[in-house]
Amino acid sequence: MNRQDAERIITEYLKPVFGFALKRCKSIPDAEDLSQEIVMKAFRALLARDDIGDTGKFIWTVAHNALSNYYRDAAKGMTGVSLDEVAEVLVDPGAEIGPDDSADSIRSLQREIAYLSGLQRRIVIAYYFENRRQADIARELGIPLGTVKWHLFEAKKELKRGMDTMRKSGELKFNPIRFDSIGTHGRAGTKATEDFLHSALSQNICYSVRNTAKTINEIADDLGVSPVYVETEAAYLEEYGFLQLQKDKYIVNFIISEPTAELLTMKDKMYKKVAGLFANELYDELMASGLLEDPAIACGQTDGPVLLTETPRADRNFLMWSLIPYIAAWSAEESENESKNITFEEVATIRPDGGQNIVMVTVLPDNLVLPDDYVYMSNWSGPMWNWNEDSERILWQIDSEWSDREVPGVHHSEKDKRVLSLYAREAKERLSKDEYAWLAEQGYVKTNGDYDGDFKASWQIVILENREIQEKLLAVGKRIREKYRLAFEEFVVPYRKAMLEAVPAHLRKVEEYELQSIFSTDGWFLVHCLQALLKSGKLKEPAEEQRKALTTIIAYR
Repeated sequence: MNRQDAERIITEYLKPVFGFALKRCKSIPDAEDLSQEIVMKAFRALLARDDIGDTGKFIWTVAHNALSNYYRDAAKGMTGVSLDEVAEVLVDPGAEIGPDDSADSIRSLQREIAYLSGLQRRIVIAYYFENRRQADIARELGIPLGTVKWHLFEAKKELKRGMDTMRKSGELKFNPIRFDSIGTHGRAGTKATEDFLHSALSQNICYSVRNTAKTINEIADDLGVSPVYVETEAAYLEEYGFLQLQKDKYIVNFIISEPTAELLTMKDKMYKKVAGLFANELYDELMASGLLEDPAIACGQTDGPVLLTETPRADRNFLMWSLIPYIAAWSAEESENESKNITFEEVATIRPDGGQNIVMVTVLPDNLVLPDDYVYMSNWSGPMWNWNEDSERILWQIDSEWSDREVPGVHHSEKDKRVLSLYAREAKERLSKDEYAWLAEQGYVKTNGDYDGDFKASWQIVILENREIQEKLLAVGKRIREKYRLAFEEFVVPYRKAMLEAVPAHLRKVEEYELQSIFSTDGWFLVHCLQALLKSGKLKEPAEEQRKALTTIIAYR
């Protein structure tokens, strides 16, 4: 740029630059020195360059960089930096921050701004960093001018207070937790529970407020992160019912269980006793009853290829893998419903995505030591059931470490309904080639032969053909339950007491509801039943080709 144009531009900015420096320096001499430095740096740069498009933006960039240097030099002899001073450094995101006292103060201010409320943060940034007029800020936010002034006053006090104190991070910053298991009881919405709770941030936010309601800033201090991140995530979790908002504080809205080794061992021993009694006697009675040979229990051969002639019946072991957990869960349904004092609707959370459910997670300590024979619930999902509105049939199944199918997600209900619909049609007519291929891929049928020639399809899941056989099977389970009813109740008393004591008061009713289902649709009961039979040698591990269809039943609802 030629000298005449550079002098003209600098002359225009002499007064604004001095005003800029006077507002931000502690004394008039300092302002004069700073403004002269800005003008000289800008003038030299204008003479040396011909590619400056926006001269105004360029001048103020030079001004902010010079101001940054001024504060760094001044900070070396100061114990702190004022809000007005440090705020100006932050206006220029490209300002160089060095490893000195001023840099620490700048970072401290950045941190403290994040601790302001969302509204105060917007006002402070607009006023101090964007140089917006208060009246314009008020108009944009739709609030009175006096409210903007009040927030600026309060924010400045809060920022100074925060910068004068040393925030203490909670243990979660250095030792964050993780959820060992996430369970959902009820109807899933369009989003899976894991979608909300998959991140370390969401898990630790919820854990921080598991027992006591806390503000965004208190949660942020616990986690040692910026409140800005907590604010956004907490609002999202609250929108979907995972957190409750109590005035300006959040508290968790689902059960986070932190069992001790003592509690887990107590639970394991209790389930071993109950499941050992129930499952072994149920197995023996079913084997002796003749019910397994009843043609109303339909299931084609599962341990070999489908024959084009009459399909042999599935082996007893495979039938038991489905019948034992089904009877264990459903034989208690009537008596359980009669004894329930709390309904699902009373405690379930209705979520914006259409879900209505109860969420339960477990956090295990790192140093947990359990007995060698402790029974773990590995790769477990279930019981799950679904039906078409125009059908009397349900598809009931569990998934476990012994089965080999994809654990259903939030869209599993549509797949289940399709299975039921195809089953009803296949009883009357031949399905299409693509429909058989889809059922075979899911593990529900096996086929043999040429679809356009000799062809055979065989259902690989257990099907209860009428209500009579269903009632006969459940009656066996009911008799055993009645026989051991008093013993079961005695076993559960200390466990129920310990569980309720471990739950915060605001979630105790949810825990009470869950305890009503113990030894029925309770997943721990079902997995212990299967483990008890495997241990006794009565139940054998399923063959590899049987795993996809394992523990799946079509029955009347």
